[in-house]
Amino acid sequence: MPRLQRLAGALALVAMLALGGCATAIKPHETSGAPTLGFQNMALNPGNGGELVAADALLPGDIILTAENGLNSVGIRLITLSPVSHAAVYMGNRQIAEAVGSGIRIRSVNALLEDEATVVAFRHPDLTAGQAVKINTFVASHEGKKYNYVGVMLQAPFALERRLCELPLVPSMVRDFCIRGIAAVQLGLGRNDQFFCSQFILEAYRSAGLPLTDADPRLINPGDLLHMREGDVPSIMIHKPLRYVGHLKAAPQVVASEQLER
Repeated sequence: MPRLQRLAGALALVAMLALGGCATAIKPHETSGAPTLGFQNMALNPGNGGELVAADALLPGDIILTAENGLNSVGIRLITLSPVSHAAVYMGNRQIAEAVGSGIRIRSVNALLEDEATVVAFRHPDLTAGQAVKINTFVASHEGKKYNYVGVMLQAPFALERRLCELPLVPSMVRDFCIRGIAAVQLGLGRNDQFFCSQFILEAYRSAGLPLTDADPRLINPGDLLHMREGDVPSIMIHKPLRYVGHLKAAPQVVASEQLER
């Protein structure tokens, strides 16, 4: 009997974790305005109402989310249940800034496009030119600083436990409170001079006086940034949704299917 109880408990936990990441929210219907249940959108390709754009479409401060085919990217996407695994910020002059294993670095958009399989851009609707300059100043002051390896290592167990907060029908405020509570226990006190990719983006925006959320940047992963887009359901409370700019690069099979449809 105890063995059956343990098995039942394990199956229940697996089921809850499987459902986790299906965050929902009550939203007004696009046409009628009636309250409807919205689900977190896991899709990310130009076929879902998107488009392919050139780097000329970018503005300083745009948030770039990417995914590549390596094991690290696949692992991050599996753990976070997200189609993206990395985040960077556009600085202008066809350059991006990002936090990677070697530290904070600046490189060209072309180099990013060569390395990544999917590259998609989002824009904060209220970002001013002056705030974009402040983001670039923040980047310049942190270029070359070390990567937050400890923060990334803590993300794996945190990403699994937080799924219990993201079960369907959990109210947004309850979900937000739950995730922050687990983060306080799992992530503890961290350093503010080392960053991983998405944490770096949050801190850069915060330095410009335009925080994306009041939540601790250390609990935000690239998938969380994706779900901050318009029409999606963010896992944590945000100040304003991000606008989709376009795909700079999409998976080959997606592009091929689009061309066939045309």
